[in-house]
Amino acid sequence: MCEGGINTGQMKFAVAMVNDSLALAQQWLEQLHHLADQGHRPVSSAELAQVTVMLGEAREKLESAASQLDVMDDDISIERV
Repeated sequence: MCEGGINTGQMKFAVAMVNDSLALAQQWLEQLHHLADQGHRPVSSAELAQVTVMLGEAREKLESAASQLDVMDDDISIERV
């Protein structure tokens, strides 16, 4: 935390690291989904596919949040005491 707010560069980097972690988890889940499908486990396959989609949605939200870090709300003021 900086005196004037957050360090947006560090915050973007941290969000990118989380996004990369989710991308890796998403890849693993896709592989597990296909293995469950090939192993004739339709319920498990469907559940894993849904989790993969949810991770994709979470990654989109992270990207949106990171892009909005530079946007400043005009009604915020910082006062040094």
